[in-house]
Amino acid sequence: MRDGLPTFADIEAAARRIAGKAVRTPLLDAPVLSERFGAQIFLKPECLQRTGSFKFRGATNAIMALGEVAKRGIVAGSSGNHAQGIAEAARLAGVRATIVMPSDAPEAKRARTQASGATIIAYDRDTEDREAIGMEIAERDGATFLHAYDNAQVIAGQGTVGLEIADDCARLGVTPDLVLVSCSGGGLTAGTALAVTERYPKAGIYTVEPEGFDDYRRSLEAGHIVANETMSGSLCDALLSKEPGRIGFAINKERLAGGLVVSDQMALEAVGFAYEHLRLIVEPGGAVALAALLSGQIEAAGRTVIIVLSGGNIDDAVLNRAIAAYRSKS
Repeated sequence: MRDGLPTFADIEAAARRIAGKAVRTPLLDAPVLSERFGAQIFLKPECLQRTGSFKFRGATNAIMALGEVAKRGIVAGSSGNHAQGIAEAARLAGVRATIVMPSDAPEAKRARTQASGATIIAYDRDTEDREAIGMEIAERDGATFLHAYDNAQVIAGQGTVGLEIADDCARLGVTPDLVLVSCSGGGLTAGTALAVTERYPKAGIYTVEPEGFDDYRRSLEAGHIVANETMSGSLCDALLSKEPGRIGFAINKERLAGGLVVSDQMALEAVGFAYEHLRLIVEPGGAVALAALLSGQIEAAGRTVIIVLSGGNIDDAVLNRAIAAYRSKS
């Protein structure tokens, strides 16, 4: 760590900690997209990760980095993906986990969190502060509160996504021009940007957010943290944070090329596209980077583009709706 911020060395250390626990997801060539855009498109499918999203990486690294302290218990606040990551990482470490989870979280995410043995405390995302609730529980129980994105060890763990991208690009002999990352509080983006730009300093890293929840894009443009006005109202439930995390923003404001925004409809159609043409199951929040490509938010022609598919925890009804939306458009 340097001044409280994770470094590239911390990401390398995280990779060693989580080896054998987290899945090393492949960097997939996507000919159907490459041909369509006249580009070289690769996918990083974190929907294939343990617990169905990249969140398991950061959760595992943070819990392992705590050492004996973790035995006092872990508390986290999450709409589902961080919850599942923490619950499963805690189960593997043999420690108890309590998750503060919005009452409107997708049932699939809630069920999987409980299946890993975590205790769930419900809250109203519009009127209550999950971090405040979580920290109160942690203080009462003597446990450790692990923030979903504003935690240096969590960010270092998420950065292993970028480290693997950089390693695989080197192995394939390609240089990434653009890397598109779905963004909520910015932990995955910060870790990915830190790792990729360490190896490829000219790579353009972009956040992608749903309309109405583009606090990161607005914060980057303003040069300081700007909050969202509401905490609900998008199908991209995984990306509804109040504002950028301070640790990640300190990294991202120096390393990102910009922010992109897509509608819920674009995200739904991207989920449908992934199902129809890639045979991958991706949730709306995990598909926004693909949506940005498909909707022409970036100029991909002649470039090497990496799309991070950050998660695949989607309810059947939403998946069916997405498939129908894509087929209707096609």
